Amino acid sequence: MTEGIVVALTGTPGTGKTTLGARLAEGGWEVVNLRDVAAMLGCLGEVEADGASPVDVHALAEQWQPPSGRVIVDGHLSHFLDVDAVVLLRCHPDALADRLTERGYPAEKVRANVEWEMTSGHWAELLEFEVEAPVLEVETTHVSVDALAENVLAWLAEGCPSPSVEERAIAAVDWLNEGTFPRNEAHKG
Repeated sequence: MTEGIVVALTGTPGTGKTTLGARLAEGGWEVVNLRDVAAMLGCLGEVEADGASPVDVHALAEQWQPPSGRVIVDGHLSHFLDVDAVVLLRCHPDALADRLTERGYPAEKVRANVEWEMTSGHWAELLEFEVEAPVLEVETTHVSVDALAENVLAWLAEGCPSPSVEERAIAAVDWLNEGTFPRNEAHKG
């Protein structure tokens, strides 16, 4: 299934999408940045106070024409596009907060992204929008990029085996029931 496949590489900012995408590019995958596609198609709004530019995902999804070949779409909204498979990266909220703080995100933006990760926001979207593509959830907190790439490539080579999104969401990473807040020493980043 990896000869002609478009894969959404999604997850909360800071989970490792761009790093993993770069590693997959080294193996011959074309990596497309969702933000660049949105800008090219006129679906990117003006820069807001937090430095982000909102993407009109509905307009983007309507205009999106999946490219041919082995393509990774890197972006936290990429699961809204017509893709063949979805790789959802997850990261422990403590480590995610550290990563986003190191990037210089304002405290309010760090908190919003950590809350999104804690509450499995991407799974809520996958369910709400009835995404039918197979989904691989990968926990990235303490995993090397090589191990992540190996895991993703193996899943793709196997034909993306996945139960329904509903079944997969039930078995998803659940930070809220892991007793992770306040900071759990076992998960410090």
